[in-house]
Amino acid sequence: MSTGALPRMTLILGGARSGKSAYAMELAGAAPGKRAVYIATATAGDEEMAARIAAHRAQRGDAWLTVEEPLDLAGALAAHGAAGTPMVIDCLTLWLSNVMAAGRDPEAETTRLIGALAAVPGPVLLVANEVGLGIVPDNKLARDFRDAHGRLNQAV
Repeated sequence: MSTGALPRMTLILGGARSGKSAYAMELAGAAPGKRAVYIATATAGDEEMAARIAAHRAQRGDAWLTVEEPLDLAGALAAHGAAGTPMVIDCLTLWLSNVMAAGRDPEAETTRLIGALAAVPGPVLLVANEVGLGIVPDNKLARDFRDAHGRLNQAV
């Protein structure tokens, strides 16, 4: 773990349930300065997801300002970014799913996100699943998602 200043931007990739969120929180918590900001992109579509969200909230505790924002990451970054305040975005994969499910243009939303990231004065840690290491998906929506996610990770 780094005990010094965090880089301006850190992308944390890995498989599902591999500890990415905990690692991002550990890095952000080790940073000197103000209370950390956690931008959560998940929505509780069913009981299992509601339980996961509740567990994540409990894990963070009071040391974090939690902002639940499933779609407008650019707005959340602009509203809560501050010099010296680490921000964790958890996660880009769910955010992209939300963007596509809402019928929004993933390329336009990615461009908007990248612009917002460039303007944030404090360090940002972005969590994302690695979705491109498996077999080619057998349906167009899944292939479109995989491709959009790969482009998103490259842009970040």
